[in-house]
Parts: sequence; structure tokens; C-alpha cells
Amino acid sequence: MPLVSLHQVHKRYPTGTEALSGVSFSIEPGEFVFLSGPSGAGKSTLLRLLLHMEIATKGDVLLFGRNLAALSRSSVPYLRRNIGAIFQDFRLLPDRTVFENVAVGLHILGLSRKEIKQRVTNTLYDLSIDRYAQAFPSMLSGGEQQRVAIARALVMHPALILADEPTGNLDWELSNDIVRLFDDLNAKGTTVIMATHDRFLLNAFPRRTLLLNKGFLIEDFQPSQTNDDETEEGVDEEPEEVPPIIQPLDMTAALRNLHTPPPLPKQQKIAGIDGEEVSS
Repeated sequence: MPLVSLHQVHKRYPTGTEALSGVSFSIEPGEFVFLSGPSGAGKSTLLRLLLHMEIATKGDVLLFGRNLAALSRSSVPYLRRNIGAIFQDFRLLPDRTVFENVAVGLHILGLSRKEIKQRVTNTLYDLSIDRYAQAFPSMLSGGEQQRVAIARALVMHPALILADEPTGNLDWELSNDIVRLFDDLNAKGTTVIMATHDRFLLNAFPRRTLLLNKGFLIEDFQPSQTNDDETEEGVDEEPEEVPPIIQPLDMTAALRNLHTPPPLPKQQKIAGIDGEEVSS
């Protein structure tokens, strides 16, 4: 059974803006999927629907096998306990330290102080922000606050990670580290859905990619995967014999084509109804 399933989902706001139009797809447990597209494509709206922060105007949104439209308000917090959400605006508590911000969800789960300390300490270390454990959010840079927000999501050991532009405030090296961390979690069974418009990340990490534009799902990329075993066996071969990893998914060209349609020739000959050539 799919972990996430959308069928003909529309989201229209009172202003008349159609944020999503007839979007349908499913994501199986254990997948790593990118949501991509230009600003305003509908990526954030889609993630908010999955978090039950908004309700679809039309269509079905199913998560963990449950139709979110039929979910009672009291059931929402229990659903979200299985989700690690990472927002663009961080949503950190300004009067709490970094350690306390990351630990807040674990207190809600009722974990022991020893377990909370161990989990938080390990997660802060993994994200290279352990030295800021007793600092307040206002003392941190935007990139550091972003890593705290990521730590708060990962420390819950969620079944599903929903990340809205989690590398938007990070440099290239740290962005790579974050995606590799998601990769490690994904290898252990965590499903990851990450929204990004960073074409370099998309090319560097070939994963299934749902490409949105103006609320429409216009393409579902499924790059071919390189067989690690075959690569290891061919270690003695010449470097040029190794097939490139990122060639199957050229997201740079795909995103460029959303905005730059191919130019038409000034004049071309086309066949008329009677087979005669006429000028267009």
C-alpha cells in the first residue's frame, strides 16, 4: 500500500488562486522523492496538505492509508508524530535554547530524560551544531537555524520526512551533507519527500522527481539507478568505462524549458490540405 497517495487533487484559495490542479501520484514506503519546480509551482502547498495544515478543495489525499479529509481534529497530532516536518521559516521557539527546541517533540512523546539527552546530543553532533546546544535562535545565523529545524525533525526518528527547501539557507557543501544525511535515513527505511528548486542538488542526487509548474504535475522523473555491485566489480577498469551517474536526469534542462520555449523559425514550408507547400 502506498504511504502517500493523491488522486485528482485541487487546491483553490479564496482569492481564486489555483495552487494545485488535478495532481495525482503515489509514493511507496522507503522512497526518496524530490518535489521540484519554480517558485509558486505548488510545492509548499502540497506539503501543507500532507501535514493536514490545509485541506484539498477537491480530490483525495491519503497518508498512511488514511484519507486526510475524513481525519478528526483530535487524530491530527497522532498522525504528525510519524512525520518529521522541516519548514522554510524554521518555526523555532525564540525563548528556548537549541537543545530545548530540538527536544520539545520528545517530551511530548514522554521519553525519559536520559533518552532525550542522548537523542538530542547525537542529532546535534550529526548536524555539526552541538556547540550551539545552549544558544538561543537569535544568536544563530540563518543556516545554523535551518540546521536546528532539521535536527528537530530528525530527532523524532519519523517514518516520513517532509522537507520544504531544507537547504535554502545553506552553502553547497552543507547542502550536500544534509541530503546525504537524508540518504542515510532513507537507506534505513525512512521515506523522504523534499521540495527544492536547486538544480545542482537534483543533478548531484538522481532520485525520483515530481516536477510541478503552476499547480500542475507536468513530469514524473524516475532516473535509472547505478548498480553498486557492478561498479565494485569493475574497479580495475579505465575511469572512462564507468557510466556516469547523473546523466539520466538532466533537471537543469527540464527547469530551463519551463520558462524558455524553443524559438520557432521565421518561415517554414508546410504541406497544405492539397499537398502543396505553403509558407507559414
